[in-house]
Amino acid sequence: MTRVFALLAGLLFATSSLAAGLIDVSNKDAVSALKQALTDSAAAAVGKLGVENGFFGNAKVKIPLPESLRKVEGLMRAMGMKRQAEELELAMNRAAEAAVAEAKPLLVDAAKKMSVQDASGILTGGETSVTDYFKRTTAADLAKKFLPVVKKATAGVGLTEKYNAIAGKGVQLGLVDANQATIEQYVTQKSLDGLYTVIGDEEKAIRQNPLGAASSIVQKVFGAIR
Repeated sequence: MTRVFALLAGLLFATSSLAAGLIDVSNKDAVSALKQALTDSAAAAVGKLGVENGFFGNAKVKIPLPESLRKVEGLMRAMGMKRQAEELELAMNRAAEAAVAEAKPLLVDAAKKMSVQDASGILTGGETSVTDYFKRTTAADLAKKFLPVVKKATAGVGLTEKYNAIAGKGVQLGLVDANQATIEQYVTQKSLDGLYTVIGDEEKAIRQNPLGAASSIVQKVFGAIR
């Protein structure tokens, strides 16, 4: 197998100083470091989000009521439905927390299956190339895994059925986005958005401070490309 960084230096590394920093990094080291970085980012993100208040207590990823409900939230409160609205919002975030807790095996599997070509793209991509890789390789499978978890978690909330009935008609009329056709679809998508957001934060932290990474191989490779 050819050395990853010989390819990278020829194709995408424009500065000699950067290429020089990679001379002593072997193909094995590069792929091992990336797999470890992906695994670490995924585990950290799941650890932060897949717990009580992982979503609900984090303003950056907290899931609000769907836009179509937010538009009439004031009216709902005036009609004495404040409790129902708050109950639904809490249930949505609890559903996301429960769903994300199931994500780690799929994310770790995606990390293990990373190819040399994937490694090249990640190392020469932007600061969220790890996150982009996860989105490309796990989003569809995670959505399938999340949906039944979310459905179970929101099924007991009375407003869920009412929203789904109204939103379904709204989609047909072009008034509601298709990804908000049901509470389940909406929360599933928002759960994925939140997960990839936090994975992105973890990736940026590794890139900005590779010496702070737990793994020595991650320190070596990401330190070389800074």
